[in-house]
Amino acid sequence: MKLLNDFRIIILLCLTLGLAPFFPEPHIWGKLKWIAGGANGMQLKDWFDVLLHGFPWVLLIRLIIVKLVLNTKIKK
Repeated sequence: MKLLNDFRIIILLCLTLGLAPFFPEPHIWGKLKWIAGGANGMQLKDWFDVLLHGFPWVLLIRLIIVKLVLNTKIKK
């Protein structure tokens, strides 16, 4: 469980797996633009690619929310 709550590891995952390949633009950014444009022509492998490259970002968002909720509960 410590692995899922360690900012350093999750940020490292976001900066490596979450953005790779980096050029000409981060891969996840290109996929998100494709989805925003209607996802025309996306196949199963493209959706899996979104899941793979997006998972570190989901973990980061989850960790931020967990830390915010815990901090507000501790302050009360």
